[in-house]
Parts: sequence; structure tokens; C-alpha cells
Amino acid sequence: MRLNIQHQTQYVYSEMVTYTIQQLRLTPQNGFGQHVRHWDIKVNGQLHEVQDTFGNIAHTLVIDNPHHELYISVSGEVETGVGDVSQHEALPMPIYLRETELTAPSVGITEFAHAFKAKPLEEMMHALRDKMQYLKGATQVDTTAAQAFALGQGVCQDHAHVFIACCRSLGYPARYVSGYLFTEDGSLMQTHAWADVWLDDRWQSLDVSNGCVTNETHIRLAVGLDYRGASPVSGMRIGGGEEGMATSVIVNQNGGQLLQHQKVSTATLLQQAQQAQQ
Repeated sequence: MRLNIQHQTQYVYSEMVTYTIQQLRLTPQNGFGQHVRHWDIKVNGQLHEVQDTFGNIAHTLVIDNPHHELYISVSGEVETGVGDVSQHEALPMPIYLRETELTAPSVGITEFAHAFKAKPLEEMMHALRDKMQYLKGATQVDTTAAQAFALGQGVCQDHAHVFIACCRSLGYPARYVSGYLFTEDGSLMQTHAWADVWLDDRWQSLDVSNGCVTNETHIRLAVGLDYRGASPVSGMRIGGGEEGMATSVIVNQNGGQLLQHQKVSTATLLQQAQQAQQ
């Protein structure tokens, strides 16, 4: 499956920003059944490419002149379902057993996980999906696994964090995956998240929010111990006052012409960011 991606992010600020530095994990790589045919990043600043600890392609974005906005655009084509299923891993597996603030298991999570100790991962995944309703706005970007599990609600980030906490409590190395998801009806026009679990000497990827093993509709961007380690965009600024942000994500398999037709104009995106600021 050939998937076209257009991902735009617009930030606006109420006051002048004197300095911005961002880490962008917005570049997919070959492997895990996907092949990057072409990819492009555009920003209103300087980019420096690096490879981070987890092997992700990352770009450090620096804007060292006064500015009132920040625009990031990535686009490209990724072929999925291909024969390249290489899973090279440079880090020792015990690293993926580490707890983080976002994935530390509560007593409830541990008890839930141990009920599935001798059962297939898919069974625990489905049980967790039944227990945690997918609901936008129920949680925040800094909501922990323990908080989301107690609430019984969340989005893909929360599902991934809780599932990772469950797996680690069972002694299975696990990590967070950020990426994109193609849906026939275009119902998920945003970034997506799922989990990798090391079992039977290989990474197994499970999408709790959709109750499935990942497939050719998934596009991998980055991995980390949790959302903070695999976040598509993170960083800091000096100045700026109130921030407004708007994003647009389009994933389709219908070629560049339809993608351009669907693309949100930069003027519209800027307007949306300004409205979010108010």
C-alpha cells in the first residue's frame, strides 16, 4: 500500500519569541514492513539532522531571530506491507523495562496485567480496550498511565502508556511508537500511537485503540520509552506569551492530486492557531 502523508503544524504567539529550539521526530525510516519512497521537511528555521538514542531520525530546529510564529510541514510517500521487516535494535532490552513518570504502573494496572500472565498479548490488549473507553478530551498530554487507567478513558497515547505499563510489569520489554494511521473514511486525521513489545525474540506491535496488531495501514515515525521520548515535536522557547497551535494531518492512498485538494491552506491553519490562542 502506498500512503501519502501531509502533516502541518502552526504555532502563533501573542508576544515576540527571541529564541526557539525544537526536536522534530517526524521522519519515518525503512524497516518494520515499510519503505520510505520520499520525504520532505519544511520549517521557517535552521535544521540539523541527528540520530537519537533510540535510533530515530531527529532534526533539531533552531530559530535565533525574533519571530511571532513557527510553521512545520512534512510530506512524503511511504510504501507499507513490503518485505523489509528488519528489526535492528542497538539498545539492550532491559532498557525497555524501565519505568517512566508516564508509564509507572499503579497497583490496579499490575493486578490487571497479572491476570493475563500466561495468556496471549492480544487477549490483554482487547481486555484493556474494553476497560478504557476511547474518548478525546478526557486526558491531557501529561496524563500518566495510572491516572488514565483509574479514569477508564483516554486516547491512543493513554492506551499505549497503560499497555506498556502492563507489559513491563509482566517482565516484557515494551516501548511507545508514534506514527500515522490510514483509515478508509479519513476518520483519524492526526498522529497516532501504539506499543512495541519484545516477545519471542522479536518486536510485536499492537494498536490498543483499534484492537489490532499493526498492519499496512500504520506508518512508524519514532520510538521511545514513552510519549516524551517519541514525541513528534518537543522543545522550548524564550518569550512568546500565550501560544496558539493548529495541526492538520492527511493520510491517503489516492495520489498527490487528491492530497493537494484536501490540504489545509497555510492561511487557514494560521487562522485556526490564532483562534486557539484566544
